[in-house]
Amino acid sequence: MRLLFCGTPEFAVPSLRALLSDPRFHVAGVITQPDRPRGRGLESGQSAVKQVAAVAGVEVFQPLKIRAPEAREWIARKAPEAVVLIAYGQIVPAALLSFPRLGWINLHASLLPKYRGAAPIAWAIANGEIRTGLTTMQIDAGMDTGAVLLRRQLEIAAGETAPELSTRLAQAGAPLVIETLLGLERGALIPQPQDHAQATYAPLLKREDGRISWASSANRIFNRMRAFAPWPGAYAQFRDARVQLWGRPWTPAQAGAPAPAPPGVILVADGLLLVACGEATWLQVTDVQPEGRRRVTAREFVSGARLTNGERFE
Repeated sequence: MRLLFCGTPEFAVPSLRALLSDPRFHVAGVITQPDRPRGRGLESGQSAVKQVAAVAGVEVFQPLKIRAPEAREWIARKAPEAVVLIAYGQIVPAALLSFPRLGWINLHASLLPKYRGAAPIAWAIANGEIRTGLTTMQIDAGMDTGAVLLRRQLEIAAGETAPELSTRLAQAGAPLVIETLLGLERGALIPQPQDHAQATYAPLLKREDGRISWASSANRIFNRMRAFAPWPGAYAQFRDARVQLWGRPWTPAQAGAPAPAPPGVILVADGLLLVACGEATWLQVTDVQPEGRRRVTAREFVSGARLTNGERFE
C-alpha cells in the first residue's frame, strides 16, 4: 500500500517506524512541520519524525501551511492510497481529504468522542481518569469529529505522568494503525459516526493551567502535577517568587493528623514539607524549583529558605 505519513513529535515515531519496516507498506513521503528554532542558542531543530524519515531515506516535505497550493500539488504527485496523520500540528483542509482512495487516517490519543483536541493525554490525567485509549478515525473537516475505525482501551497507572502515558500510548498505537490500514484495504472496517453529544474537549495547554489552586483537594493537585509534566508544570508563588512543585497526597496516621489549616499554609513536620489543601487534605511536597534556579529536594528547600510553619504558598 502506497502511503504518505504526516506527523511531527515523538508520539508519531513508533507508527512511522512500524510502517517503514513492514513490507506491506511503502511510505512514499513524509510531511512534517518546518524546523523550529529551539534551545538557548535557537538552533534550527528538526522534528522527531523528520529525523526518522531522513535516516530511512524518505523524502520529507515541510510546508509552512498545508493548505498552500504547493502542498496540494506535492500530495497529488505522490498519489497515495492513504495518508496516515498523527499529531501533525495543523488542520488539514477539506480540499485535500478526497485525494487518497482510503482517506486520511488519524491516530488520536483518547477514546473518541472523549477528549477531542490538542492535549488529550494531559487532560485525561488532570481529570482523574483511570483509563484512556486510542482511536483511529477518518479525518473530516471538523476537529477530531471523523468516523471511528478502531479503538483500544488502556488503563492509566497510579501515579503515571503524561510523558510516561504518552510513551505507552505511542507504542500501542503502531499496531493499531497497521490493523486499521489492512482492515480498510480488505473492506473489513465500517466507519462508525461519533456520538457528538458525548464529546468532551482537551484544549492546548497554557501556562496558566499549571497554577496550583490550593482550594482543590491534594489528590486533584497531584493529578495536575502528573498531567502537566514537563510543561507547564505545577507552580505557586512563595515570597513573591514563582516556584515549581512536585509532590503527592499525604495521609497522616490517625493519631498524628495535623490541625486543619487554610489552603496553602505550610507545615514542616518530621522532616516533611506539607501544604494544606482543600477538603481537609494535605500535599507532601517532594521537590521544589525556584524560578531561575535548580530543582532541589523539599528538605534542601526548607533548610535553604529557613521555612517557618504558617508561611504560605500562594
